[in-house]
Amino acid sequence: MPLLARLIPAPLVVDVRRGALAELAKILADQRISPSGRVAIAVGATHGPVIQETFQHGLVGADWFTVDGCTINAAIKLVEKIRSQQYDAIVGIGGGTVLDVTKFAAARLGLPMVAVATNLAHDGIASPISTLDNDAGRGSYSVPAPIAVLVDLDLIGHAPPRSVRSGIGDLVSNLSATADWEAANRLRGEAIDGLAVSIARTAAQAVIDHPGSVSEDAFLTTLAEGLVLSGISMLVAGNSKPSSGACHEISHAIDLLYPERRGFHGEQVGMGAAFAWFLRGDVDKFNATVDCLYRHGLPVRPIDLGFSLEEFSEIVGYAPQTRPGRFTVLEEAALTPERVVVKVADFNDQVYARTHPAPITPEGRILD
Repeated sequence: MPLLARLIPAPLVVDVRRGALAELAKILADQRISPSGRVAIAVGATHGPVIQETFQHGLVGADWFTVDGCTINAAIKLVEKIRSQQYDAIVGIGGGTVLDVTKFAAARLGLPMVAVATNLAHDGIASPISTLDNDAGRGSYSVPAPIAVLVDLDLIGHAPPRSVRSGIGDLVSNLSATADWEAANRLRGEAIDGLAVSIARTAAQAVIDHPGSVSEDAFLTTLAEGLVLSGISMLVAGNSKPSSGACHEISHAIDLLYPERRGFHGEQVGMGAAFAWFLRGDVDKFNATVDCLYRHGLPVRPIDLGFSLEEFSEIVGYAPQTRPGRFTVLEEAALTPERVVVKVADFNDQVYARTHPAPITPEGRILD
């Protein structure tokens, strides 16, 4: 009987711990990615010089390049700089901006890419997608996933706490995204990948259930591994559906309608997921999502993102247009503009009630 199996281009190495960056040269050699250490290293303009100064002796054969912005033009400029020399691979050391630009450049040059994350703001660490700004706003580009992923907790400790917390929102939104995909399968017969769903859902649930915070290594390790798994779930599926549903449509609408006011991606999709669970009427998932976001200091109401209820209603109404053909609870609900206003107001009230419970006297009476 034939044995059938799928081949998944997952990373050769996933290393999450303190001091991981110091092992980069050894990993490149041991995995035959670059035995000579002849690689191009891309870093950001802010923290890149510090990283280069402290690490440049670890790979004497490497050349260093600075990424200037998270745009398609910045990625093309990096391509032009790198293609004049011969390299075994490209290494991106930085946050989402550096990694997205480096992944795109590596794809254009046909070189393997190694991701060294200095932040945990979203699940792009190991994903086959680069999100870059372009003349039309912001676009997602398919690219090969990194061949190796390193997360140095020493570097993560220097990242702004708000940006690290953003990764929690991005990962938690997987539960809502997979619910959208399952609904598309149930109601429209859309093909679904059970393995991708399992990976994405398990990664998200691990963070929701973890009692720690971003100040603890154990929690950061769970978050980092979850974000890597989220990226791998997209590799398995061949698309972003395990981690992108109504939550991301709402985020994309914010980016397009209010580009000057957009926040961290994970903040936006986290609250988008909470709103999606509210629309589905799933009280348990709604409560769990709101509780997790609130406990970690993430936005839970439109005002927390800087939007009035009227503005958020506009965002929700526009959101389905951001992903034509993607079926989510927003498309399923087919809300009229009037109903959107009502739902947003009800959502806001429910979140406030959940996060600001009325005090109760010893006799069991609720105080106003």
